[in-house]
Amino acid sequence: MNNPLTEATQHRANDLNRHPEFLLSKVPEVTLAFWIIKIAATTLGETGGDSVTMTLNWGYLAGTALFLILLVVLVIAQIFAKKFHPFLYWATIVASTTFGTTMADFADRSLGIGYTGGSTLLLVCLLAVLGLWHWLEGTISVNTVTTPKVEAFYWIAITFSQTLGTALGDWIADTGGLGYQGGALVFAAGLAAFAGLYLWTNVSRVFLFWSAFILTRPLGATVGDFLDKPVSHGGLAFSRPLASAVIAAFILACLFVLPQRAGRHPGRVLEAAD
Repeated sequence: MNNPLTEATQHRANDLNRHPEFLLSKVPEVTLAFWIIKIAATTLGETGGDSVTMTLNWGYLAGTALFLILLVVLVIAQIFAKKFHPFLYWATIVASTTFGTTMADFADRSLGIGYTGGSTLLLVCLLAVLGLWHWLEGTISVNTVTTPKVEAFYWIAITFSQTLGTALGDWIADTGGLGYQGGALVFAAGLAAFAGLYLWTNVSRVFLFWSAFILTRPLGATVGDFLDKPVSHGGLAFSRPLASAVIAAFILACLFVLPQRAGRHPGRVLEAAD
């Protein structure tokens, strides 16, 4: 007698070979390795962005323009790529988080709207992008990032979430009066709560992903600030370029050591195989 499980597995493999464009996303599976690299990338975005705008004294406007150009180039490369490339994907994430750092600082400080105003504006922008994406596509699941249009929505939402995370991190650390260590603990606790919801409840996985994605950004921002801000401001006063180099080396090591696979598209073929 044939084993139904073996037959289903074979059907799945055959379908993957025949229809890879429908089954594989160009973004990675959301695993523990994904979140480890994501937090490191957001920390690099904070220290890297500050290295350009503060250490090199480019200023927020010039730094924002520089990282916006880099981000656009990488997003275009990501969209035109035929399959998932881990190094290209994470380079784009780092570019988005670095742009988010300089953009949030520009909005909060140079535009004079403060951390509260900047966070509110960015939250509205992010919700508008996610709402339009859902209205047009019927879902905002990252597992459906398989077409140029959805990829565009994905990277716009990613960029706004990164920028919002920076503003939230600064708001909690400065305006909230918790400092960088206190802010990091708050966001770490929030992530732990979402992890608990993921493990022990049936709360929407799409909601949990975007919530956790937003919270990892201020966690990384506060950790980055803790590393490079003066001791008098609650930091460790590390050199921003040195801290950035160490974090970048850690990310590269993770990409070589930790598995990175394309996410699965929950299309009809996979559902039939299940």
